[in-house]
Amino acid sequence: MTKQSTSAHTSSTQDVPEVTGVPKHVAIIMDGNGRWATKRFLPRVAGHKQGLETVRKIVKDCGDAGVEYLTLFAFSSENWRRPAEEVGFLMKLFLTALEKEITRLHRNNVRLRLIGDLSRFDPLIQERVAQAEARTAENTGLNLTIAANYGGRWDMLQAVSACLKANPGLTPEEVTEALLTPHLSMSFAPEPDLFIRTGGEQRISNFLLWQLAYTELYFTDVLWPDFDPAALRQSFSWYQDRERRFGRTSAQVVSSTKDKVE
Repeated sequence: MTKQSTSAHTSSTQDVPEVTGVPKHVAIIMDGNGRWATKRFLPRVAGHKQGLETVRKIVKDCGDAGVEYLTLFAFSSENWRRPAEEVGFLMKLFLTALEKEITRLHRNNVRLRLIGDLSRFDPLIQERVAQAEARTAENTGLNLTIAANYGGRWDMLQAVSACLKANPGLTPEEVTEALLTPHLSMSFAPEPDLFIRTGGEQRISNFLLWQLAYTELYFTDVLWPDFDPAALRQSFSWYQDRERRFGRTSAQVVSSTKDKVE
């Protein structure tokens, strides 16, 4: 019988992160804008406008709470399937937000990044994205990431492609997480500690598939436009009650915590 080697393809969380009262990295699917508007007999676009107001508040609240990384799923690679009128409005809203919000973000020391396949967006949007990222590149406060035309499967495929291009002649046996990870869209950030999805759905919808392996998943019925500071604090409270084991037993977690205190 041939002995199989498992070292090359072993995949796991490489480091056990420090568990703190406030999650270091929060990732959010902002769901429910359209339903919020429909419940009020308003056009769906009104919900997206109100959703942008919520983004402003949550960015500030996360920064004030000590969150270091906030990643928001703004537009998925599957959202192109929505009605053309709604997609067109979202593109205009996206451009307006880039033009109007960047000064506010920069003033508050927020660093902005966008991840996803931006090639499908209008050249003007791509230009504004580049300008916004460059303007905030030296900021040292909250790291705000917007996922636009993003999909977790796309992310992994483009990472594999980039990895192979960066390592000509690489054999399958030589592929490791260490080689692949730098090419993922979120390589600059730790894996999310807390994932939040508003709007009542309980799925991750092709968002950060690689990075959410050990993330705590929090689902709430609150629609995104109604997700206020109190709702954010409730999600943090839920997170604080979670026991993050990362493959360890409860006894090991308790022992590790005790050792740190002593």
